[in-house]
Amino acid sequence: MSREDFQPLIPPEKIVPELTIRAILVGVILAIIMGSANAYLGLYAGMTVSAAIPGAIMALALLKPFRPTVLEVTLGMMGAASGEALAAGVIFTIPALVVIGAWSHIYYIQTTLIALIGGILGVLWMVLLRRALIVKTDLPFPEGIAVAAVINTAVGMEEEEEGGGGSFWMLLGAVLAGLVKFCQVSLNVIKGKIEAVFAAGKYYVLGKSTEGYFYAGTAASPALLGVGYIIGPKIAAYVFAGGLLGWIIITPLIIVSTGLPAGETALGGFMYIWSEYVRYLGVGAMVVGGLYTIWKLRENLIHGIKEAIIGLRGGKVETKKRTDMDLDIKKVFLAIGFLILPVFLIYAWLSHMYAVSLFMAVLLVILTFVASAIAGYMAGLLGSSNNPISGVTVAVLLFVSILMLAFGATGSAGMAVVIGMAAVVCCGAAISGDVLQSMAAGQMLGATPWKQQLAEIIGVSAAAPILAIVVQALDKAYGIGSTDLPAPQAFLMGGIVKGVIGGEMVWPFVIAGAFLALVLILMDIPVLPVAIGIYLPFTLSVPILVGGIVRAVIDRKLKALSPEEEEEEISDWEMAIKKTGIKPKEKAHRAGLLFSAGLIAGEAIMGVIGAFLIIGNINLGLLKEAPAWPGMLIWGYIAFLLGYVVLREFRKAHEES
Repeated sequence: MSREDFQPLIPPEKIVPELTIRAILVGVILAIIMGSANAYLGLYAGMTVSAAIPGAIMALALLKPFRPTVLEVTLGMMGAASGEALAAGVIFTIPALVVIGAWSHIYYIQTTLIALIGGILGVLWMVLLRRALIVKTDLPFPEGIAVAAVINTAVGMEEEEEGGGGSFWMLLGAVLAGLVKFCQVSLNVIKGKIEAVFAAGKYYVLGKSTEGYFYAGTAASPALLGVGYIIGPKIAAYVFAGGLLGWIIITPLIIVSTGLPAGETALGGFMYIWSEYVRYLGVGAMVVGGLYTIWKLRENLIHGIKEAIIGLRGGKVETKKRTDMDLDIKKVFLAIGFLILPVFLIYAWLSHMYAVSLFMAVLLVILTFVASAIAGYMAGLLGSSNNPISGVTVAVLLFVSILMLAFGATGSAGMAVVIGMAAVVCCGAAISGDVLQSMAAGQMLGATPWKQQLAEIIGVSAAAPILAIVVQALDKAYGIGSTDLPAPQAFLMGGIVKGVIGGEMVWPFVIAGAFLALVLILMDIPVLPVAIGIYLPFTLSVPILVGGIVRAVIDRKLKALSPEEEEEEISDWEMAIKKTGIKPKEKAHRAGLLFSAGLIAGEAIMGVIGAFLIIGNINLGLLKEAPAWPGMLIWGYIAFLLGYVVLREFRKAHEES
């Protein structure tokens, strides 16, 4: 079924409470809480935890006394997700201004304005891109499916669902994944990943003897199993192929040619070569793949722009159904144009270079659109949690740094503008991926797009000033770059700017990644999944592949068990919201989908709880050095259980029919 004809849970013609005062207040509260927690977690560990699913659970808990509708919970969830996404954009970039010496400390007003403008730009551009990326593509939006399944199941849990069992499987998945995550990050009794580098013999290269090494590893992540199951074997295989290319082929070849970096262990050297060189292949491929994706979507984007021009001229725009109504595009374009002025003022404030700042302000709005489209597409592929926003930001840093060199701005002021631009773009890209993921869930549930977009803007507006306070307070308490607040992503961004301005950037790898993308395009292979696989740690690609393999095996098994069953394809979107007329095979897949959603939800919620424990300086760790093998056994069991649940539900449904 085309997504143009998709029938959501709440039909377009039905009007139910949605953007209510209570839903807005809950969204604001959760935006502040989730944004603050993730700001600290990101500065401490270099990563954030997706808040869409935990936000849905918390929104339901806060709204439950008022007997909320499905759509009220959806709108409340968007506040939590916007706070978390904005936190990622802020903490990956703003502290880099301290790292490069442009700021002596975190400035409150500038930080607030950068976060606010970047976040709002991300939302506004997604108004134009919503149909192109959600309705006009077949992107899976795995976290969007999980959010829709969680909200649909949780809100309607008291109702007796035909065939039953859905809420049980989701709850079981959440409990298992939550317990595993708690044991990994809070109790420290099992390792969250296992990795090792093995010697692969001596080789003679360019007249000298060098040691060869081989890398292997995986994360024991139930959530990534769920992501792999939802996105399916094909996309999971592309991501894994990128991981193989970067980690198993190119990095070992570099090491055997040059040897390990001086003073590094085998594992440390391997990680250094990948992070300092090979991952830039992924950055180059992401840029070309992202631009090619925008080119492929050009007709849908042009249609949106034409509609905006008609609106600007006062012409008649076709009437749309409720579930297809965005914010007024005329006002959206006017707002985007207006935002150029405060962006110019911020950059002039940072650099005192007025002509350059004006040019950069206009350019930034265009760059935010490109970055938002790329980040949104990648979020649609793998979900917000696995969306390498930092890779998009690195690409922007490289481009803007070259421009600043062309303008002759090589000092602290020039670097400040580069980081400032990257910060706005990073906030916009982070928000865009979050908006699309949440809006995909809304599309399944029957939400009104313009109300979702407005809720996201409210969430951004509430979170931005609080995030500035949180980051400022953390800097004063611990100091950016200290052992208590290492801010790894900010140091990466600062190092890149210094590298480009200082002429030490690894351009050959970026260019090679761009050519790799061109080859993949000619071979008709999706570029972005492969680029993501190169850029992400290999330990994340493996569990995604395992989840995809489980899905492939189960699909073949069900086909063999029911050759007589009518082969009417039903999408995961339809499965997430379907309540009646469920066939045995559909019921089996629905159980797998809900169990996977539970795995994603449980790990995400426990990740947030772990963040609060870190913020409260509560250490529950039981072991200094946790063993790896128990975690791998448990993870393997959950992978087996995922397949077992689907087959069990199929056999049970056949017996009952």
